[in-house]
Amino acid sequence: MPDSSRSTVADKVAAIKSRLAIPAFAAPMFLVSGPELVIAACKAGVIGSFPTMNARPPEKLREWFEEITAELKAFEETGGKPAPWAANIIVHSTSPRFEPDFKLLLEYRPEIVITALGSPKRVIEGVHDYGGLVFADVNSVTYAKRAVEAGADGLVLVSAGAGGHTGFVTGFAFVPAIRSFFEGPIILGGGIVDGAGIRAAEVLGADFAYLGTRFIATEESLAPDKYREMLVDATEEDIQLTAHFTGVPANYLKSSIIAAGLNPDDLKPREDKNFGERHEGKAWRDIWSAGQGVRAVDKVQPAGDLVAQLKTEYTAAKATP
Repeated sequence: MPDSSRSTVADKVAAIKSRLAIPAFAAPMFLVSGPELVIAACKAGVIGSFPTMNARPPEKLREWFEEITAELKAFEETGGKPAPWAANIIVHSTSPRFEPDFKLLLEYRPEIVITALGSPKRVIEGVHDYGGLVFADVNSVTYAKRAVEAGADGLVLVSAGAGGHTGFVTGFAFVPAIRSFFEGPIILGGGIVDGAGIRAAEVLGADFAYLGTRFIATEESLAPDKYREMLVDATEEDIQLTAHFTGVPANYLKSSIIAAGLNPDDLKPREDKNFGERHEGKAWRDIWSAGQGVRAVDKVQPAGDLVAQLKTEYTAAKATP
């Protein structure tokens, strides 16, 4: 007997894909993704997303939701076909922002809600009530199974090489492992930097690719100029994996750690988990994340130009026998 709820999810995913230039997300990035990047990504034909916690103070989140929805509505009214936008919300018990952010999220109803650092169960009923999809951000098969059991519509697989909070399983192993028990939509992230990588994610069995690091170096991101410059100059050898700042292993630019006055070789894992601030107080503003695919960032450019480049690469990869 077919699973009617899963069929509904499949229909929604198919409808979303029909509005995209390429099957990709501009991934939500801490202190980097804001309304300008979301809007530019959606207009260019990829799903724009941002962490709700990026809107600081919390009262600013309503302004961001208003700006995104108004800009995309105006774009559509003039004949544009924007991609959907997605909100990323931390559901961990230590997050003081969950309740107020989720209340606003239910008011503005993004088509896709991405949960991070905890079970998606806290948001599923509310998002489903307005017809949205819930994708759970997971970095292991164990967490993926828990998310599916909790009722997540889809999974964001954070594999090895991802910027910020990362996974430890390569995407080549992660996707087939998940496909052995889950037929729903999958987004694959971790070191995907070009159109060929997006196509490779599809060949593996994923529905979408998750690109973060490439979008940091766009004109519309919230990243400081020094951050963008550091990305352009960096290679995979400049990436530092540490649990020092939040208590969860994450990939950062080693040069930003040094610039903040810290020794990358002396960083000890933080014992408690805290996702709202860094261990050195204000230093979190200057400790910058990046994934292992950072070598592909060779210039700062508008998000629309980046998406056009990715589309050209993706089309070429898809046409290759």
